Amino acid sequence: MLTAIEAIGTARLTIAACILVAYIIFTFWCLRPARRGSRPSIDGVRDARTASTSTLVAYASQTGFAEQLAGQTAKSLGTASVASLADLTADDLPTVSQALFVVSTTGEGDAPDPAARFVRDSLSRQLPLSNLRYAVLALGDREYDNFCAFGHRLDAWLRHQGATPMFDVVEVDNGDEGALRHWQHQLSVLSGKPDLADWETPRYERWRLADRKLINPGSAGDPCWLVTLTPGDNVQPQWHAGDIAEIDPRNSTWTDGAALPHREYSIASVPTDGAVELLIRQMQRPDGQPGLGSGWLIQQAAIGDDIALRIRPNTNFHAPADDRPSIFIGNGTGIAGLRSLLKARVAAGHFRNWLIFGERNEDRDRFFGNDLDLWQREARIEILDLVFSRDQPERRYVQHQLIERAPLVRAWIAAGASVYVCGSLQGMAPAVDAALHQILGADLVEQLTVEGRYRRDVY
Repeated sequence: MLTAIEAIGTARLTIAACILVAYIIFTFWCLRPARRGSRPSIDGVRDARTASTSTLVAYASQTGFAEQLAGQTAKSLGTASVASLADLTADDLPTVSQALFVVSTTGEGDAPDPAARFVRDSLSRQLPLSNLRYAVLALGDREYDNFCAFGHRLDAWLRHQGATPMFDVVEVDNGDEGALRHWQHQLSVLSGKPDLADWETPRYERWRLADRKLINPGSAGDPCWLVTLTPGDNVQPQWHAGDIAEIDPRNSTWTDGAALPHREYSIASVPTDGAVELLIRQMQRPDGQPGLGSGWLIQQAAIGDDIALRIRPNTNFHAPADDRPSIFIGNGTGIAGLRSLLKARVAAGHFRNWLIFGERNEDRDRFFGNDLDLWQREARIEILDLVFSRDQPERRYVQHQLIERAPLVRAWIAAGASVYVCGSLQGMAPAVDAALHQILGADLVEQLTVEGRYRRDVY
């Protein structure tokens, strides 16, 4: 039997042992590898493997702005998982079918610090990403030489892995609101939700509806109208060929304060015309109601009415500053953006122009035919290829014309030509891209993209 002194000693040893064990456990806990606070986002990536309707929104943020925009992007889409590139591995991407990347550029064209591991471990690898559809929102500042460099590096790597871009990189200069609204417009197309609210309402100016003319009566397609808008008092508009008109349907921000989502249209005119001209196809919703923007400009607003309009720079689709050869490819209302580029080229005395344009029937859908005929007669357009899909038994589109002209396409590209594509995001744009890959090869198409010689404005 223990004496009192021995019992006290034994108790002290027990207490000391407990304290030592507790200390070891505490030390192990403190020194364990830290779990990233955003790790739950990876669960979203795992879920995306089995959820066919889900989209991955991945971000690389230095100051938090890209992370904020990634969250807004996911909210707009409705069904999307959000993850930092810091928490993604190369094994995650092949399991995802659709991904949107919102990435910043820091320093001299570098990735944000949290994305360093992804850059080291993933961008140096070859991955099977042929089933991945993606888009990139690149944030940067044009005051730096390597503007949006990481966004473009990521885009180039994804293309090399066989991934398919849903649309071209959207560049955002120092938080530019117009570029962010363009990103939102593309989200509305991808999600099939045309009424997505703008994150920030544009600051509109007052223009007037000066004229409205149906230009394809009897067409097998939906009616197309040439809408002419003139600047209101105290409006001194300036824009470049290739820029975009943003319209506020029903002038909602001036009337009841319930702001409606804006609508974007390619500008078909140049400033010397004195007016903004838009080629608008009359759209109908599934319930038979007119489209929000086209319904306002074609059916509701009266000639002479004020129209809330803002011109958004679209620098990625501006005409070449020099006289290099240029190939312009488009369909439908995409001729509007191409017409403005051709007007600018003709005015500058640059005549090595090749237009490939497609619509349904020549007798109904030869948009801006007078302009095109005049430019061709005066040798302002070197080659004019018009492709009408319904004028022969077999369907024929602009991509077929491209492939038939493959030797000439290669010759123009070898001579330094740029390629501009405007029109349908679904159907035409990917078909033209596939045709160019077939004619030129993937490496040369990528080189053209990097050099800014392959530019698209598709919707």
